[in-house]
Amino acid sequence: MLSHRVEFLGIPLDALTMTETISVIDTAIQSNEKISHVVINAGKVVSMQTDHQLMESVISCDLINADGQSIVWASRFLGNYLPERVAGCDLMQELVKQAAIKKYKCFFLGGKEEIVKKVVSIYTQQYGSDIIAGYRNGYFNKEDEEQVAFQISNSGAQLLFVAITSPKKENFIHTYKNILSNVNFTMGVGGSFDVIAGYTKRAPLWMQNSGLEFFYRFLQEPRRLWKRYLIGNTTFIFLIMKYKLYQLLNRK
Repeated sequence: MLSHRVEFLGIPLDALTMTETISVIDTAIQSNEKISHVVINAGKVVSMQTDHQLMESVISCDLINADGQSIVWASRFLGNYLPERVAGCDLMQELVKQAAIKKYKCFFLGGKEEIVKKVVSIYTQQYGSDIIAGYRNGYFNKEDEEQVAFQISNSGAQLLFVAITSPKKENFIHTYKNILSNVNFTMGVGGSFDVIAGYTKRAPLWMQNSGLEFFYRFLQEPRRLWKRYLIGNTTFIFLIMKYKLYQLLNRK
């Protein structure tokens, strides 16, 4: 779809700033086009090496941003320039703000019932109820997925934010893309609802810019995240160095 794509370990990435990303999305909505969006970080890149369904769900998206600062640095190291990270949580908040200005409607899917309700309440207080097309918690079975997709499609939403863990959110959006064709923009936002609702804190800006946001998250949930970050980050570095060696050996 886009002409400013670069390749990163076999994954297409859009070399866009946050402002440029929002502009692409807004143009699509105003033109009544369908655009699917995804962000990648180091952990997702590692998972995609062995999870072929996740790989397909990601690379089929119309717009792919680098969420993690490590992706930006690694891409530059491998010779493809990315201007900046486009964090999914920040992008969602900017798009909700844009929805209030442009009179778009949003559907919020995911999280526990009390969390998604709080997110909707916060955004209603900030921007009014007109931006809310609907919401639903993220606790449903595989056999309920199609019904949930129809609920979203029939809600009148232009934007869908899916706050479910990977790879479920990417696969849900990809599997039901035809049912969701009434929605102009679909996006997985991971744990963003927890941040908006105040259940999880974002890292300070200096840690985000220094690539240390993962460490801040680890400090909040060390028992749950230590294995993911220890093994995942080590594997990510190995993949980057392996690809760099391949580049060096195949220079003409």
